[in-house]
Amino acid sequence: MPELPEVETTVRGLARFLEGERIARISLNRPDLRRPFPNDLVQVMTGATVTALSRRAKYGLVHLDRGRTMIFHLGMSGRWRIDPDVPDTHDHLLMETATHRFALCDPRRFGSVDLVETDALEQWPQFAALGPEPLGPGLTPAHLKAALRGKTQSIKLCLLDQRIVAGLGNIYVCEALWRAGIRPTKQAGKVTGPQLQRLVPAIVDVLEASIRDGGSTLRDYARPDGELGYFASSFDVYGREGEACRRDDGGIIRRIAQGGRSTWFCPICQK
Repeated sequence: MPELPEVETTVRGLARFLEGERIARISLNRPDLRRPFPNDLVQVMTGATVTALSRRAKYGLVHLDRGRTMIFHLGMSGRWRIDPDVPDTHDHLLMETATHRFALCDPRRFGSVDLVETDALEQWPQFAALGPEPLGPGLTPAHLKAALRGKTQSIKLCLLDQRIVAGLGNIYVCEALWRAGIRPTKQAGKVTGPQLQRLVPAIVDVLEASIRDGGSTLRDYARPDGELGYFASSFDVYGREGEACRRDDGGIIRRIAQGGRSTWFCPICQK
């Protein structure tokens, strides 16, 4: 599944070609993805001008001059293609401007497209319960301390809870916990103040590094221009079971299951 850096990279890639442009044509090649397309999507977006693009958690937002915002989620395998040379049977939404053609390709159809009043975005049910953005000012050690107080669930699973931090996924939680030296199985309520002081910048650093590198090359993800990201080559723990810890502490990366997902960590340096 595309995680926050991949969605951010996608939004930035789309903005280069779409921001300030008038949408000349919208066409749908099927009635739904994970859920039906909005009934008025074609009517509202045809002729509208894109005023800005942004991201909330793992959602991309296309803001229109008509007071509406198209929200897209890439699901498990979704991606945007810009000026594709040949059509794909999984191009389910096509959007055209005077100079470019954009195709939302989603083979597994776990993605979604919604249309929401721009002024009511924060009240949209999927956004209303979200925690702060990990790259915004709301993610602080004080916020985590309050949110994790008394929790017996593991820190790994708490960080995946979108009500605590919006947009964090399995890959980057594993990486951030390694950078902060925190064992993923540790009870969240017992994570110390100094550990939280290390954790917040670790989350920011690993996300920003991945965004700089263009997103991770995993499964079907690709940037809008078709180039694959390469942050996967820089993972410190994710997918490295049985390999030596990069801290040269004698630790060997282990993999365990937590909440139905794999977790990778170093048993020596993560306490």
